[in-house]
Amino acid sequence: MRNMTNNNLNSSEEDLFDVVVCGGGPAGMIAATTAARAGFKVALIERYGFLGGMATAGLVDPISRFYLHGEKVIGGIPWEFVDNLVKLGGAEVETPAGNVSFHPEYYKLCAQRMVLQAGVYLFLHATIVNVETNIHQISSVVIHTKQGDYAIKGRYIIDCTGDADVAWMAGAKFQKKSEALQPASLCFMIGNVDTNKLPLRKHTYENVNMQDPDLRQMLFNLSNKGVKVPQFGGPWYCSMIENGYLIVNITRYNGDMTDINESTRAECQLREDVFHFVDILRNNTEAFKNACLLTTASQVGVRETRRICGDYILTGDEYLDGKHFTDSIARGCHPIDIHRGKDDEQTCHFIQKAGFVPYRCLYSDDFTNLLVAGRCISTDETASASLRVQASCMQLGQAAGTAASVCLKDKCSVQKVDTQKIRNTMIETGALL
Repeated sequence: MRNMTNNNLNSSEEDLFDVVVCGGGPAGMIAATTAARAGFKVALIERYGFLGGMATAGLVDPISRFYLHGEKVIGGIPWEFVDNLVKLGGAEVETPAGNVSFHPEYYKLCAQRMVLQAGVYLFLHATIVNVETNIHQISSVVIHTKQGDYAIKGRYIIDCTGDADVAWMAGAKFQKKSEALQPASLCFMIGNVDTNKLPLRKHTYENVNMQDPDLRQMLFNLSNKGVKVPQFGGPWYCSMIENGYLIVNITRYNGDMTDINESTRAECQLREDVFHFVDILRNNTEAFKNACLLTTASQVGVRETRRICGDYILTGDEYLDGKHFTDSIARGCHPIDIHRGKDDEQTCHFIQKAGFVPYRCLYSDDFTNLLVAGRCISTDETASASLRVQASCMQLGQAAGTAASVCLKDKCSVQKVDTQKIRNTMIETGALL
């Protein structure tokens, strides 16, 4: 395979990438596109056969969120992606909150086109199994493929795996995991629904938790009558563009999804729960009486696992206050959304000011060429509960891709880069910083 160096062979300069992006989800696809458009040789590694991460493999719909109080908060390349997805016929922007409902198959295609048109070297069906380090640098990322194990060398590495797998394999410092991690959920797609009887299928309201209160109460009533109801959250729907089809987010599993035993139990238990919920919906609601299950997500959706201990840890208080930093490189406006793993409850705090993320949250002092983007950045639990959603992760990806590009041009470490150059470059593309 081109530009992949076998671990057992000597490598050449031809095999060296300027940037290696690990993970093709919302953060990774934007990071790779950003760095490639700057003229650099970029590899993007993805374990599935398609891009999109939690959006497509996890069926996490809608993309949340780009607006606060009717004002756009996140622009730049993330918004360009949304605009392309809308033009493709695969998405709808739901105002005034700026959530974006989408069809997962269109999302896959739009993401694929974006990275390939930028000139990214795309490696699908590639599982990251190790990293090679040299003092304070990561020299290569080792992947497992059908052709064997290979090391992909890079000058700069961007970890967009969600769980910070690359940073963890390299031995970077991490914050202590939360005692009660947010639960995982297995979303599913359902058809033949009378969507006209579900007024909350579009995420168009400000300061409203878009869960269905009537269905929620019905589930509590059934449970009180002795009917077996699996643990649930919400429920929440997304319209998925076409009438009659919905993506449903209702299941919950309390566990650490970086633990293989827990993640295996979660997949099996939540698949059982999905079928149970579909039966409950068909038998107890008018809107779903003729519904049919179309598919479950390729994997459980993960809300919280690891977060690096970066040069700076953004606190919830700073984020809620809208504190601006001299090195601010991303923003967020999703509610502080904390799901409880042991019951059916949720804390949903609607923020009044868009929060800012300093560049210092994207790296630590462990490695001079490693950046992270997505929900694994250096924040506390509260800030993470807002920033873990797609729009913010996309902008964090653009920030990381831009930072790597500036580092390459100036031949400096991620710690020594000129953050004003990062900001100016992002602003030139429409980022609102």
